[in-house]
Amino acid sequence: MFTLPNLITILRILLVPVFAVTFALPGLGARVVAFAIFCVAGASDALDGLAARKLNAGSDFGRMLDPIADKILVGVALMMLIAEGNILQFNLVPGMKGLLRLVPALVILAREILVSGLREFLAGADVSVPVTRIAKTKTTIQMVAIGAMILEPLAAAWLPQKGALTYTAVAYGGLWLAAALTVGTGYAYFRAGLAHLNPRAASDRPRKSDARARGRAGEAV
Repeated sequence: MFTLPNLITILRILLVPVFAVTFALPGLGARVVAFAIFCVAGASDALDGLAARKLNAGSDFGRMLDPIADKILVGVALMMLIAEGNILQFNLVPGMKGLLRLVPALVILAREILVSGLREFLAGADVSVPVTRIAKTKTTIQMVAIGAMILEPLAAAWLPQKGALTYTAVAYGGLWLAAALTVGTGYAYFRAGLAHLNPRAASDRPRKSDARARGRAGEAV
């Protein structure tokens, strides 16, 4: 269990409360530290996967813990941003500002809950849904947008007003784009779950165990 990839994943989880504390501290210096911690935690997601492949150290524990660590990091970062109110700084229609802050974050978090439930259901049904390139792109855009929002106070302090507004708009647009991609990738999981509920479709669809059996038979031949 305590292999290098798993230790990296555990470290990512342990960094989340440190990130939350430094994010909540006053001052631009603390915000820079919070950003650095978020970047290290985000980069560790790719690092543990690379270590697992290079060292051939993949494990069921790591496959279980890795997505949990990702969701904890993203969920805490989004909630901290929402609580601070830095996701949107424009004077829009009165009464809509708070809602617009919440929408992309709620979409992303709702999708993560949906996908977690569907993954558990599909795993129990021995059905695999591969990670698509769109899902990987979504994750990259999402992490970059969150990181940019963490640094928003620095942009407001150091950039001219128009530059700060442009910075915030780009960061916020990135989060909305990630939310849109989140809906698409979440629908792919949902469609796989619905298709498996159809008895005829489920009987015609190759299962993971069948694919592994064919692979073993092919190797034997």
